[in-house]
Amino acid sequence: MNKFLELAIAGVQQLVPYVPGKPVDELQRELGIAEVIKLASNENPLGTGAKVAAAIQATLPELTRYPDGSGFALKAALSAKLSVLPEQITLGNGSSEILELVMRTFVTPELEVVFSQHAFALYPILTQAVGAKAKVVPAKNYGHDLPAMHEQIGPQTRLVFIANPNNPTGTLLDKDELESFIANLPAHVLCVLDEAYYEFVDPALRTESLDWPNRYPNLIIARTFSKAYGLAGLRIGYGISSPDIADLLNRVRQPFNCSMLALAAAEAALGDIDYLNQTVALNNAGMAQLTDAFKGLDLPWIPSSGNFVSVDVKQAAMPIYEALLRNGVIVRPVANYEMPNHLRVSIGTKRENAIFINALREVLSGV
Repeated sequence: MNKFLELAIAGVQQLVPYVPGKPVDELQRELGIAEVIKLASNENPLGTGAKVAAAIQATLPELTRYPDGSGFALKAALSAKLSVLPEQITLGNGSSEILELVMRTFVTPELEVVFSQHAFALYPILTQAVGAKAKVVPAKNYGHDLPAMHEQIGPQTRLVFIANPNNPTGTLLDKDELESFIANLPAHVLCVLDEAYYEFVDPALRTESLDWPNRYPNLIIARTFSKAYGLAGLRIGYGISSPDIADLLNRVRQPFNCSMLALAAAEAALGDIDYLNQTVALNNAGMAQLTDAFKGLDLPWIPSSGNFVSVDVKQAAMPIYEALLRNGVIVRPVANYEMPNHLRVSIGTKRENAIFINALREVLSGV
């Protein structure tokens, strides 16, 4: 028993921490496996881009200094790239910090937060941490049921989380239906539109949402450099909102929440179009490689607009996950998302995908 448990706030006392994907070196230590393929955390398999590596190298001599607490250069680059005002931008230690900043700024224990079943695990964690009430709306075809979510909004509702594409299901909302939902929110309800996987969406299906905060000032858009830009290890993301909301978030934000290396790397990554194009092309090819294999194995999957796909293994997925670990392949079980028969598989390189497919085929044949 933790002797300080009773001193913690009520929400924290019952909180179960977020569990990340199993690290490669941990599996190597446990099983003595020389080569491990990790397809668990929706990371970019392409490796660090040359422009990012050069920016990091150029920044190293300055590491005795604090970073620019305002992130002026990165905000300027984002402003030019995205056609938003610098004062609309909030920089975060990953987009997850943007979600936390919104929660800390606007949500108190007597208020409610609405989100979907099968949505990102951080939403209930953040809600419980501040002691607010979570209203979890049953999913529709593994995605957000926006009309049902709207019905759950009441006088005490302060925040709605929407992940588009959703994680871990990869589902994508119709852009007109999404805008209508946001447009019809009461003035006292804020909406976080979590677009961590935006860059992987088919351009024909993308929701061009960045001008929406000008029309819907209660909207905050969260994006990240962790996925398509390959900076997961540096932890940097950003929020786009009305200047009024950004002003409040920046009052709560710690002054040096983004490291000097992260700021420099993100600015370089933003300008590396070739790397981004290679990432998307690799993802599209890998998605086809995996789903073709699932078809051959007669395994259903959820069509995904992210850099991952959730596959139904038609039985309890945890034993399959554990057997894959013994074969040196790390994927993600998602029973905690109320999907006990699914595994979420990140898209890797062609070789990594092939190793996973062969391991999955071998494991399933032995069940």
